[in-house]
Amino acid sequence: MAKKDDGPKHFGTIIGSTFAVLIIVMMLSMTLVAANKETYYSAYVTEASDEKSQLAQVTDMRDGLGNDEGYKIRNTLSTPMLVNDWEEPHRTMLVIAGTEKPIDETEANAIHEFVTELGGKVIVATDGINANRLASKFGVTFFGDPLLDEQQNWKTYDSDGVAGNENPMNVWGVAGIRNDVVADEQFGITPIGCSSEMLSEAGNDLDNCRLPVMFKQPTAMRWELLPSDDPANDDYQKRDVNVLAMASESACVIRVEGGNCDDYQNPLSNLSLILRIDYPGVEVLDERRIQGEDGSSFGSLDATGSIVFVADDEAISNRFWTPEVAAETDVRQDCDLESPKCWQRHLSGDNAWGGNEVYFTALIRDMMEFDNEDLPYSIRLKSQEFRIVFDESRHVTGSLSNPFTETMSTIVLLTSDNFLKWLIVLNLLLLLLVAIMVVPEKENWRHVFDLTRFRERPQKIDPSTYKQRMREALMTKVRVFYDLTRDEMAIKTPAEIQSMIGDPRLVELAYSQNVSYSPEKQRELLQTIRRWGKK
Repeated sequence: MAKKDDGPKHFGTIIGSTFAVLIIVMMLSMTLVAANKETYYSAYVTEASDEKSQLAQVTDMRDGLGNDEGYKIRNTLSTPMLVNDWEEPHRTMLVIAGTEKPIDETEANAIHEFVTELGGKVIVATDGINANRLASKFGVTFFGDPLLDEQQNWKTYDSDGVAGNENPMNVWGVAGIRNDVVADEQFGITPIGCSSEMLSEAGNDLDNCRLPVMFKQPTAMRWELLPSDDPANDDYQKRDVNVLAMASESACVIRVEGGNCDDYQNPLSNLSLILRIDYPGVEVLDERRIQGEDGSSFGSLDATGSIVFVADDEAISNRFWTPEVAAETDVRQDCDLESPKCWQRHLSGDNAWGGNEVYFTALIRDMMEFDNEDLPYSIRLKSQEFRIVFDESRHVTGSLSNPFTETMSTIVLLTSDNFLKWLIVLNLLLLLLVAIMVVPEKENWRHVFDLTRFRERPQKIDPSTYKQRMREALMTKVRVFYDLTRDEMAIKTPAEIQSMIGDPRLVELAYSQNVSYSPEKQRELLQTIRRWGKK
């Protein structure tokens, strides 16, 4: 009786089982490797390892802007290079909270184009220098070292109202939303606090009002004019630069460890905490309030590209976003009015600190196109028509999870379609599976040495080529000795090469075409070549 052939069925079972195991292993691996690195300033970490780590996230900002304000919340896990592929970029804001990974040149160029040419909105909050490549595109520099401010600092208070020790690295700023605070102070006018009515009114009269903002160990920034700011240049582009919050005049950046503001190496004066740069008149495509000649409501209109630099990533973190959470870390809404370091002495009207949420929510709304009269009311009156994208790609990943992250980044660069992305992932898994299945199993083997075959010799070298082989060996040794590439050696003149060789006998070997050498002379030249270059 013939044996039943179950080969195809058995093969299909193996493929199916292997594929299922492969998917399970992949999912477990992603879970395990993602757990080997603590993530900070993420909009999606809801259960950190401890309370301190949870305070260092931006989940409250995401919830406040999404649930309370109604914006569409998105994220990018791969790279901000894709900003210019987003729909309605002038109605989209990219939030970069913390820059554990440096922003490279390609990403910086993409974000600069997103703001200046597509009318996009960006907030960059960091206290390091990893964002300087992007900031330099706008003439801004993050110092990266901590700010020391003896005049603008806040204290913590315990449950009994007892103040803790003064820390000049816990800095506050009285921040404007639109106008340059330096220019306002030149008139000697005490600014007013932005009341709830001002923040809620349709007119948004926010030109001259300010709000207190808390920072914890921030750095500082400076900005300078760019060549494109000169109207005489061909690449001139109009922009408005406003310092929204500044450190006090006596503050400094501590570049020398253990130093103070009397040290000449520590930068003084004109230290910005929040900078806003607007590019008005950017022509974009969107729905228009007035129909075009063809009857279409879709066409071009003018938008304003905006980018805000904040000298502290913790300013938008959970710790300072709401006053209720801040109170849990002993940060109060009011300060000691008798102290000249109290921010409430610098503001009239509503001047209590209501959490940084109040300020950044008003700032974001002012940066968006809600006041653009070219947009129809169906867009202007709906926050859900505007998007806020959190850049999750700036966080450092563990060494084990990095290959997976880089692979997903590459896939996202290929396509932004969800179906195609997962199709690529499954195809990669299938290719891996096929590679495992088709590689034949090796048979047991061992080396066998046959001494009888040692009688065989390689083909002998033609004696007529001895001279040319010695010349090539000499020139290779000279090139390596002088650390030259082949291209660099090729452009050397004969006189230069002869000077590099030095030995007259070897110079003759290198350049003489008519001289022949006996076997004894050839052996002597070979010894000379071996000794050449040695002391």
